[in-house]
Amino acid sequence: METLAITLLAIDTIALIVLVLLQSGKSAGLSGAISGGAEQLFGKQKARGIDAVLHRATVITGVLFFVLAFLATYILG
Repeated sequence: METLAITLLAIDTIALIVLVLLQSGKSAGLSGAISGGAEQLFGKQKARGIDAVLHRATVITGVLFFVLAFLATYILG
């Protein structure tokens, strides 16, 4: 059971890294880094196509990462 939990956690970690690296940047340059959060927070643009799929997959993989991390800690502890 321990090996299964750690293996699933490792696979999920690699998938999460790949999904984050595949996403396109929302803003470019230094000005985008400063004002990028406000544009994303108050902007009404919705992600479409592959960006939406990558965003949803990243959220699901992130939640799965935390669940597997807590599960692995519970099993090993």
